[in-house]
Amino acid sequence: MTHTPTAAVWDELGGDPTLLSGMSTVARAGALEAVLPVRELARACVGACALAAAELGALRAGLARVPRVSVDDGAVATAFVSERHLRVDGRAPLNFAPLSRFWRTADGWVRTHANYPHHRARLLAALGAADGASPEDVGALLAGRSAREIEETVYAAGGLAVALRTPQEWAAHDQGRALAERPLIEWGGPVGGRGRELGQLSGGGPLSPAAGVRVLDLTRVIAGPVATRTLALLGADVLRVDAPRLPEDPDAHADTGFGKRSALLDLAADRPAFDELLASADVVVTGYRPGALDRFGLSPEALAERRPGLVVAQVSAWGAYGPWGGRRGFDSLVQVATGIAVTEGSPGRPGALPAQALDHGTGYLLAAAVLRALTEREERGHGRVVRLALARTALWLTNGIGREEGPAGSEAGTETGTGSGREEGAGVVPEVLVGEPYGRPDLWLSERDSPLGRLVHALPPVSLAGGPADWSRPPGRWGTDTARWSEGSRAPGGAAARRPRSPRVRR
Repeated sequence: MTHTPTAAVWDELGGDPTLLSGMSTVARAGALEAVLPVRELARACVGACALAAAELGALRAGLARVPRVSVDDGAVATAFVSERHLRVDGRAPLNFAPLSRFWRTADGWVRTHANYPHHRARLLAALGAADGASPEDVGALLAGRSAREIEETVYAAGGLAVALRTPQEWAAHDQGRALAERPLIEWGGPVGGRGRELGQLSGGGPLSPAAGVRVLDLTRVIAGPVATRTLALLGADVLRVDAPRLPEDPDAHADTGFGKRSALLDLAADRPAFDELLASADVVVTGYRPGALDRFGLSPEALAERRPGLVVAQVSAWGAYGPWGGRRGFDSLVQVATGIAVTEGSPGRPGALPAQALDHGTGYLLAAAVLRALTEREERGHGRVVRLALARTALWLTNGIGREEGPAGSEAGTETGTGSGREEGAGVVPEVLVGEPYGRPDLWLSERDSPLGRLVHALPPVSLAGGPADWSRPPGRWGTDTARWSEGSRAPGGAAARRPRSPRVRR
């Protein structure tokens, strides 16, 4: 069977392979160029998400066929660096703080992450540096120490530092071996009792009313917020909840807060309010390191047991297993550990992917998994637990995708033109069209007013026929919304109006 990247992802999601014939891609040379097949990864993750959204929308609308979906490399490439395109009243955000960078060590390289004040403080404390230490001061401290010793010392202090490894070194590492034994998308369940039906869809995105999908967003930074931003685009009532003592970076919030509301809750002091939200949630998405929420009784399994039919989606840096399962991490650090920085570097100096593609790609995969789990719930009534990890996505990028033959890195075995996808062996190959080379990201940017100021932002790459082309609302100020579901997503009596069960949709 031909297994293109999109087909491989769709198979991991448990999707019907015949639906792939209704997908087309506009391939553009120059989009997300790299040594590794970043464009193929990005295209597959967004394409699978779009197809999952179309499938759920068709089921809810009672359609006999799933509408066609199209993915454009230009929109995907622009969205995968959305944080770089963001402008707030003309100001470009600072995506990496001065102490978030590569450093030479006595025996190689290490990368640190210190965008958040508490991570910066822990890094400096671990190194014995003064609170006001400059990058030059830190560089001098690191130059005489080994990279692995720095990694362990900083992590022991609650900071973030990762030694540069080759792909071969990571494959031999205990965490690398643990990841290699796991699938790209880990499914648990079915779990819990029967969830509520979402009701007949009369227009808008696949998560829109009759009974809008309620998503409790417990995520931070990029991957998790990208997933929930995508669910908000598709019509979900997304409420992001943060702890008052952990402020989000304002620019990160501006980039990923589209379509959502943002509230603050202390899980210890405000537990009744949180439990009330959970009691009527359809989806919970978590992005904290594995185990961080367990002390509140909010592990994925505990959440699923408490709420019948709940879909729980967890994203982490390193996975919820292995010796690094409880460690903090970010895309830039995962690239360093897994050998990506060596592969994308030049002799004597590490490099990086053209986007934080592990974050963005995993985010769209997470949204796709939620959509597929909701489709299953509509058909069978049960919830699911799903887990993804940036480091497992990295393994897929370095070991599982491969560079495809064809125009602009198009799916292998496809032809250009205007026809539908065709069968190749026992599989179905999506259609690929050749577009103009990627050189004008402004074609996929938009501008709008917001409570934060005038925003320039990347448009969503997930596009459905008749669906929204942009988010219904801009990001508001972080933590200023009330911690309750919007009135429009509440169904009378707490349940959606019942509709006749639809047969499984086909093309």
